[in-house]
Amino acid sequence: MATTNHSLVTDFILEGLTRCPDLQLPLFLLFLGIYVVTVVGNLGMILLITISSQLHSPMYYLLTHLSFIDLCYSSVITPKMLVNFVSERNVISFLECMTQLYFFLIFVIAEGYLLTVMAYDRYVAICSPLLYNIVMSHRVCAIMMAVVYSLGIFGATVHTTRMSMLSFCGSHIVSHYFCDILPLLTLSCSSTHINEILLFIIGGINTLAPTLAVIISYAFILTCILHIRSTEGQSKAFGTCSSHIMAVGIFFGSITFMYFKPPSSNNMEQEKVSSVFYTTVIPMLNPLIYSLRSKDVKNALKKVIGGRQSS
Repeated sequence: MATTNHSLVTDFILEGLTRCPDLQLPLFLLFLGIYVVTVVGNLGMILLITISSQLHSPMYYLLTHLSFIDLCYSSVITPKMLVNFVSERNVISFLECMTQLYFFLIFVIAEGYLLTVMAYDRYVAICSPLLYNIVMSHRVCAIMMAVVYSLGIFGATVHTTRMSMLSFCGSHIVSHYFCDILPLLTLSCSSTHINEILLFIIGGINTLAPTLAVIISYAFILTCILHIRSTEGQSKAFGTCSSHIMAVGIFFGSITFMYFKPPSSNNMEQEKVSSVFYTTVIPMLNPLIYSLRSKDVKNALKKVIGGRQSS
């Protein structure tokens, strides 16, 4: 239904990951498994931190919010994608598309800033351990999280408002399995110059600002670690940062690969793989990274399992 007025557009067609019918069922089962692991992993992390007193620290308070964001982040995208695998015609309404885009942007922007806050938390823990409980008090953490969610809502509101004001014409096939900004911009028949500028400015700020903040934090952390004389102390300090470094590298690496590359290098198949990775795989990986690499989480899980078995 091609039209010249965006107010008359009723739906978009999602092209999906593949046009091969034989791959639809295997992909459905694969991503269903990923989503189940994501939900169980993130909900499990939230419940474990909530019931385990030994995990009631600022670092795990922030990790709770990371798990919550990952859970919501994945739930915005994956259920619709699963439906598309078993549907003959993959259609999403204009309102549903804008709603999906809005909540997707809230959580992806919020996760970037939350990872920055977590880097600052590691900086304080390693460089100023005696002041850690004062600097990272519950009140300070709550304020930081309010700022994180506010930045996500602000960025999402600006982008989605501008997208909903565009006129769409010609073929209205969205080249991804969800309503991403870039495919929607290519479908617009009205001027997208302002939207492209907003995407560059806000997207650049929301990627570069957290990345620079994380780099600066870890520059100070590395300096402090190098001043630790004992090898055991250095190893322990590096161990407290390793999980976060992996999460930051995977998240910002995939975002940068997806959105910040020359137009001449655009490849639809690469974009699909990249978008799949940061929208479905990363929310599954984060709880696995933190649970497998954190001794505190492992010990808390053992106590919970041991307590249930003894009862």
